[in-house]
Amino acid sequence: MNQQINPDLQTVTAVTHWTDRLFSFRVTRPQSLRFRSGEFVMIGLPGDNGKPILRAYSIASPAWDDELEFYSIKVPDGPLTSKLQHIQVGEPIILRPKPVGTLVHDALKPGKRLWFLATGTGFAPFASLLREPETWEKFDSVVMMHTCREAGELAYGRKLVEDLQNDPLIGELVEGKLHYYPTTTREESRYTGRITDNLANGRVFADLGLDGPLTAERDRAMVCGSLAFNKDVAAVLEGFGLEEGSNSAPADYVIEKAFVGDGI
Repeated sequence: MNQQINPDLQTVTAVTHWTDRLFSFRVTRPQSLRFRSGEFVMIGLPGDNGKPILRAYSIASPAWDDELEFYSIKVPDGPLTSKLQHIQVGEPIILRPKPVGTLVHDALKPGKRLWFLATGTGFAPFASLLREPETWEKFDSVVMMHTCREAGELAYGRKLVEDLQNDPLIGELVEGKLHYYPTTTREESRYTGRITDNLANGRVFADLGLDGPLTAERDRAMVCGSLAFNKDVAAVLEGFGLEEGSNSAPADYVIEKAFVGDGI
């Protein structure tokens, strides 16, 4: 089966396994695909019955990239990822080129400081937004909070952040603006604790030397993680007086609701 027969087929160009549970991969980009950094698409593989198994995946590459990058968890008995984790360079993947999502700049009101709040593979949309020039042009500072259980699970995000300052397109824009705060919850590391706790008790401000707490006048936030995480973070943000926004009604923070858990 080729792209002439199925226009939704793209080709895998790179695969990187970060841990035994996490991997990223790149695929060719349809020439017609236009998306805003932070959006997601449906991708998948044919199932055993021949029907495609599709799931929502944030595009981890920025809108200007020639290829599309994705970041995924491996679920041993997951209908899709049990197969997806074994993909090889040169193999086809199904991609439905209809990007949507709420983690976009258009859904936020103007502000001074932008918070990216992610757990696990929820880092993916921020991998796109961190490499998007608009992010650095619109905000004076950006705080990337990423929490995983163990330090090894932070590797994808850590490398991306480290590479930003050498990026030929946005390296100069990023300089002096990015505050990276990776934390672990099950393993000792430089920073530990849940995002909700570190925001609520002020530790992140103390650790990074930032003015706190959050205010609706200054701060904007984007949130991506499990349903429980999203709910808990929303409660913290609302406690600071921030209001949830959307594409049709921009406000102070937005949450990606497309992801339903790890059973993928």
